[in-house]
Amino acid sequence: MNSVSIVGPGDREPIDLGPARITVLEDGSTTGRRLGVAEIRLAARSAGPPQHRHAEHDEGFYVVSGTAVFTVGATDYEAPPGTLVMVPPGAPHTFANPGDEPLVMINTFTPDLYVHYFGDVRDAMARGASMPEAAAEVMPRYATTPATDFAQPPTSPPADAAE
Repeated sequence: MNSVSIVGPGDREPIDLGPARITVLEDGSTTGRRLGVAEIRLAARSAGPPQHRHAEHDEGFYVVSGTAVFTVGATDYEAPPGTLVMVPPGAPHTFANPGDEPLVMINTFTPDLYVHYFGDVRDAMARGASMPEAAAEVMPRYATTPATDFAQPPTSPPADAAE
């Protein structure tokens, strides 16, 4: 019989990365490496990671509370609660929380390749690297590259959000 994974509130240790808190809920061990799942909490008025591309996995984001702004290439998309964003391999993307309340999202990785990235970034920062230095060091291990040819995430609402 296959094992079932049940993860309750507080069962996993969160990973703090600046204004972001990531809790890995499924590290791929129950899914045969087919799926990883994390919860992302991003503080109000905070940028997310630099825009980047994944070469070997799909990434999904489901907005639980707060409103995210996803930047995909040169285009910003407002994502209120209930929004699902699916990012295929090769698509440049990032997100931010320009609002006044915390952002909570469920993040998926198919396959689970990227789920261990967050702990590796934390460990690099513990050795003295800055957040950008840690990300630059760790990204290549996860078939991920910065998308320096596009804009970075906004930290204030898109102009049309106030209309």
